[in-house]
Amino acid sequence: MIEKALKYLVGLGETKVKEITLPDGTVQSYSDRPLSRLEKHIPMAEAISMCTLTSLVDYIREGVDTMPGRMVLHVTGPDEVRLYSSLNEKREREYLATVKSQAPDFAYGRFVEHEAFCIGIQSKFIDDPGTDKELLLKFAGTVESGSLSEYGDDGVTQKATVRQGIVSKTDAIVPNPVKLRPYRTFPEVEQPVSSFVFRMRDSSGVSCALFEADGGAWKNEAMKNIKEYLQNALADHREQFTVIS
Repeated sequence: MIEKALKYLVGLGETKVKEITLPDGTVQSYSDRPLSRLEKHIPMAEAISMCTLTSLVDYIREGVDTMPGRMVLHVTGPDEVRLYSSLNEKREREYLATVKSQAPDFAYGRFVEHEAFCIGIQSKFIDDPGTDKELLLKFAGTVESGSLSEYGDDGVTQKATVRQGIVSKTDAIVPNPVKLRPYRTFPEVEQPVSSFVFRMRDSSGVSCALFEADGGAWKNEAMKNIKEYLQNALADHREQFTVIS
């Protein structure tokens, strides 16, 4: 307590500065107490959250908030965009808004019960004649537990012998790989087509799985689509807003 009291009393006194001449003739100034730089306080806004690119464009075009002459729209991923200001005098950026996609989730890389799998394919993937959605549903949707009498997998294709009725049997080739267009990014932009490895097994009930097989290339395509959408939507604000991905 005494030590703290003495430091407090010393701090009340006037700061003294002494100049000392070094042997080489240079003069150095010294203070008898540590000095702290007083920083100018620059108030920062709290970022607002959105879920569509349309809402972000409307927010910018309506001029709801005052913004600096230069702004940055950063596409951080296939499901997120952030709005930043340019650097201020303290070399800081103001984070004004974030947009997070609400694309539906799908259990990629996991085996799920085949009925739930078919429902997921029907509701979370786009109908596109250029993809294998119809073929995949036609196969997975007609297989039932116990119907797979023979099963083969050479690591590339799968072949299943499916019992039909009491006696007849037919060979069905499981499509692999398959091209699909799932909902995985903002609805305002085109959903990328991706390759998937399809697998099926009959162990205490038929289950199916999709494994991503494009090395994440769809993310780069989705981010490019988002960037192009924002650039087109804000073409008349291009001098103020720079879009990066």
